[in-house]
Amino acid sequence: MSSSSEARDFLVSRRARVRPEQVGLTAGPNRRVAGLRRGEVADLANISVEYYSKLERGNLSGVSDAVLRSVAHALRLDDAETAHLFDLARALTTSPTRRGRPTRRTPTIRAGLQQTLDAITDGPAIVRNGRMDLLAANALGRALYSDVYLDPRRPANFSRFTFLDRERSERFYPDWDAAADVAVAIMRLEAGRDPHDRDLQDLVGELSTCSADFRERWARHNVRLHAAGVKPFHHAAVGDLVLTYEAFDLAADLGLNLTVYSAPAGSPTADGLRLLARWAATGESEEAPSTRP
Repeated sequence: MSSSSEARDFLVSRRARVRPEQVGLTAGPNRRVAGLRRGEVADLANISVEYYSKLERGNLSGVSDAVLRSVAHALRLDDAETAHLFDLARALTTSPTRRGRPTRRTPTIRAGLQQTLDAITDGPAIVRNGRMDLLAANALGRALYSDVYLDPRRPANFSRFTFLDRERSERFYPDWDAAADVAVAIMRLEAGRDPHDRDLQDLVGELSTCSADFRERWARHNVRLHAAGVKPFHHAAVGDLVLTYEAFDLAADLGLNLTVYSAPAGSPTADGLRLLARWAATGESEEAPSTRP
């Protein structure tokens, strides 16, 4: 994944998405491009068309924060997209010597972090990274994601489950398309943060080779910050669950994200979580092994 080509394709895809009327321009009948023209973006960003064209060729090295913010505003980027643009520019600005060679990183979970997960007993809680590796969970988290753990490879991976175990993942995610979109968008954001992550490169290659659905989504260059919301599940043992989630980046473990799920008291999903806890406690969840290192 070349940072230059990533930057080029990202900017082209964002420009094609913005309709002229969204930025106060009139689209004439003979318009030949989807979205804005380069010159229109340049005008909106208050830079020359030559300079913007250079940026769109993927040359973001050394570009000032002020220019990046102006381009982000012109292209109507959201917070995740703006962060991604800055990440791409940062990767291109870093000197080749400092970039080093592509690396593989073995994820480790601190004992204190696992202890904190285990202290959460009323709802599922998990830790993942930007590659969508499921690195740790509490008892309810292991029970909720028991299907994900069926793949013997470790760490278990949400994207591999979503795209390569379609029968189970389509049953588990009632809104499979939304779950697939989110998984790819998180991986895209991670690719901008760390374009030299060999494990991520290998995973993207595997999924691109094996899944047309993944390839199509990867080509969209969509990114997303996954911070809070509501997500539906269908668990084979307890049925439908509609869980509220809150996600937090861990300051002590850069690159890791803690997600905690809950349900309103007295709701059908709260009852379902109690059933899930009993199901896990009886040992019926043998296919969801502990993630402790």
